[in-house]
Amino acid sequence: MRDRIEILPVSLLESEKSTIDELKALAVELKLEFGWHYLLDLSWIIRQLDNVNGQKMIDAGAGTGVMQWYLANKGANVISIDRESRANLAPKFRRRFQVAGLRENDLRDGSGSSGGINQSSLKTRMADLVDAVKYETKTRARSADHGNTGKVIIYNQDLTELNDIPDDSIDTVVAVSSLEHNSPDGLEKVVVELLRVLKPGGAILATLGAAKGEDWYHEPSQGWCYSEATLRRIFDISSDAPSNYEQYDQLFKSLMDNEELKDNLASFYFNSGNNGMPWGKWDPQYQPVGMAKVKSEE
Repeated sequence: MRDRIEILPVSLLESEKSTIDELKALAVELKLEFGWHYLLDLSWIIRQLDNVNGQKMIDAGAGTGVMQWYLANKGANVISIDRESRANLAPKFRRRFQVAGLRENDLRDGSGSSGGINQSSLKTRMADLVDAVKYETKTRARSADHGNTGKVIIYNQDLTELNDIPDDSIDTVVAVSSLEHNSPDGLEKVVVELLRVLKPGGAILATLGAAKGEDWYHEPSQGWCYSEATLRRIFDISSDAPSNYEQYDQLFKSLMDNEELKDNLASFYFNSGNNGMPWGKWDPQYQPVGMAKVKSEE
């Protein structure tokens, strides 16, 4: 693998169809929905990965998104980092995966501390249990294909302060459309910290928002869009590393015209005007870009 910058083409939907079908199936099982460009982001990152079985990885800005669970299914041990707490992680994740907290308060025991159980919560827990049984039946044979299932380790922490992770200890860092929620100055601090914990020769694989010209802030999605110059500076990508930013307009037109993405927006977009696709109207204002940064072995 080598350093590079790649605006994500919609051709990924066809070339990575088997991976995308697998991601969709996992999302259905976990009752998750994808952001409007996430299938591009996820499939691009996964395409860069070799066998992750036994790797120690970070999913940076993971939330409860599908990437960490996908990687655990492939045998990776994933440190799932997000500034938002997942201490009360839902049973649907706990029952289907090996989940632990990096620190004592990162993941509570799940026994509950609210006193009684009302009918609504009881029905939810029973539904989770039924889903878990169905999931085990479907995946028992699948697990033999990739060895022992990995683990997801919850770490509720800001990405600029990974104090509990030693230097040079992580094989790969992935970040799915999460790092753009930092200003350019903030992103620089995040990248420095991620490189600190990454092993020499390991890679950061991140997707962000691309800006054709100057960096700008997309208010509805609360994310920054970055120019090629800014991304090269922050990720320390040399001028001779490949990029397809010169195809920005052509790639953006293909994105705008893509019926598969347009016709399959997640339901949450239709409930609000404060998101990446306000009120479910197909009107992309930016396009995703993939960053591959390999830590020097010097």
